[in-house]
Amino acid sequence: MTISTLSLLAAAADAGGPPVWLTVLPYAGIAAVFWFLILRPQMRAQKDQRAKIAGIKKGDQVLTGGGLLAKVIKVDESYAELEIATGIKVKALKSTIADVIPPAGAAND
Repeated sequence: MTISTLSLLAAAADAGGPPVWLTVLPYAGIAAVFWFLILRPQMRAQKDQRAKIAGIKKGDQVLTGGGLLAKVIKVDESYAELEIATGIKVKALKSTIADVIPPAGAAND
């Protein structure tokens, strides 16, 4: 093939195909749906979880990642001292606390 034949084939391909933006549009739509339906709500839930764990204070009842219910005795920057039974205290990473249990009689969110 000569150079003139290649240039004619390229020109024919450019004239007959859809515009590039029209080809990319479905992928952009899929990415937008993925962002708004999956990633954005997940990031919001993670932010709420981090705020809840950062707000732990003495006297709160918490659920650990291992499924233990415990009462918070002492809290510092990255650790929480928990009482899992009368007189039995353990030290746990704050990041391993799964949830803060509301006091009895409080409405669930």
